[in-house]
This record gives sequence, structure tokens and C-alpha cells, in this order.
Amino acid sequence: MTDRRVGRSLVPLLVGLGVLVFWEAIVRFNDIPHYILPAPSLIASTLWQELPSLLPSLWFTVRLTVGALLLAIVGGVAMAALFALSRPIERALFPIAIVLQVTPIVAIAPLILIYVESTTAALLICAFIVAFFPILANTVVGLRSADANLRELFALYGATPWQRLRLLLVPSALPYFLAGLRIAGGLALIGAVVAEFAAGAAGRETGLASRILEASFRTEIPKMFAALTLVSGVGILIHVLFDTLARRLLGRWHDTELPRD
Repeated sequence: MTDRRVGRSLVPLLVGLGVLVFWEAIVRFNDIPHYILPAPSLIASTLWQELPSLLPSLWFTVRLTVGALLLAIVGGVAMAALFALSRPIERALFPIAIVLQVTPIVAIAPLILIYVESTTAALLICAFIVAFFPILANTVVGLRSADANLRELFALYGATPWQRLRLLLVPSALPYFLAGLRIAGGLALIGAVVAEFAAGAAGRETGLASRILEASFRTEIPKMFAALTLVSGVGILIHVLFDTLARRLLGRWHDTELPRD
């Protein structure tokens, strides 16, 4: 089992290393200028040199992403539970959530930046809107997926709505919630970055998107790739954390996380 896990982890690492080697070879063989396409070695050295100036922006982006994700979890789960307990409330409010989901955040961001005085708060709202719907939709589906026979059993024994929610619906919804959490984690990061692009924010209290914009204005392409590498690293870390959390919580009893040959 351990050898299989090592093999599964090793394969994507080798593929990624192969892509970087191929990229480096293409740049060097064709003598491509760094302001068009920098080599991975140049990006790595630039990242090391610029790391002190990029770390505050990285921390700002991480805080924004985590804050938006926490708000999406609290709001999405609470509203999903409300929908599960009351069909009239679901019919009244669910269309609003759909409207927020299908409207591009790039179109909403300028309005939010106008109406919200704090730029940081506006960026947080934008990232929250992007991450909210996957949590809500997946949790609602999970709460509805409880076995019908168990529902009838709870009704037969006169279970209260709170008991039905806590003892039946929540365990049934957990796999769906975790699936939505995986999606929302990446979307919160995307929302934070896209909102900052739309805001065109500048200054010290800004994230990696602002560093990318500044580097593009100055034609510092290696620095752009360095900042983009940090954004991708945050996204990968979020995915790994939530994937690990899902395996811990579901690995012993749910089909989606049971070991396969």
C-alpha cells in the first residue's frame, strides 16, 4: 500500500519535472528572449531574488482567500440547512444565489468597489461571491441525498427538525460538502485575484495580482511568472489540504475515498 502511494505521488512529480525540462530546453534551443518567455531557471532565480518583496503580497492574497472561503463556508452551510428545513424559503432565495453565480465577477467588481469604501472589504466580497455557490449547491444536494427509508424512520419516531438535520442530513451531506469545499477553495483564490485585477489596486496592502500588473507595466516578465508561480502554489496547497481532509473524514466509510487497485 505504501509503495502504491509513493508511486501515485511520484508520477505527477516526474511529469511536472519533464514539462519544466522541456520548457527549459525549448527556450535555450530557440534562444527565446526572457521578455517573451523566460526559462524556468530564470523564473526560479527571479522568485528567489524578489521573494522579500513578494511575501507581503502573498500573505495578503492568502488572507483574502481564507477569509472569503470561511465566509462562504459559514454562509453556504447555514443557507443550505435553511433550505433543507424549509422548501418555501429555498424557492424564494435560491434564484438570488443562482443570479450571483452566473453573473461574471468582473462585471460585479467595479460596482462593489464603488459602493464599498474599503478596497480590501470589496475584494473580500468579490471572492466570497465566487466561492459561495459551490458550497451552497453541493451542501443542498447532500442534504437531500439522505436515504428515504431513514427519513421515514426518523419521522416514525417523531424526530424534531434539528435532530433530523444533525443525525441524518449532515452525515449524508458531508461528502458533497467536501466536494464543494474543494471547488470553492480554488474559486476563492481565483475570485481574489480577478477582483484585484478589476480593482487595479496598487500600494503596499495589495496582493499578488497587483504585483503581476506592476510587472506587466514594466515588462518584467520573469517577475510576472514568479508572482504567478506563487499564486499557483497557493492553489495547489489549498487542493492538497482539502484532498487530505476529505481522505481523513471519508477514507474509512465512503466509496469516493476507499482505496482502489
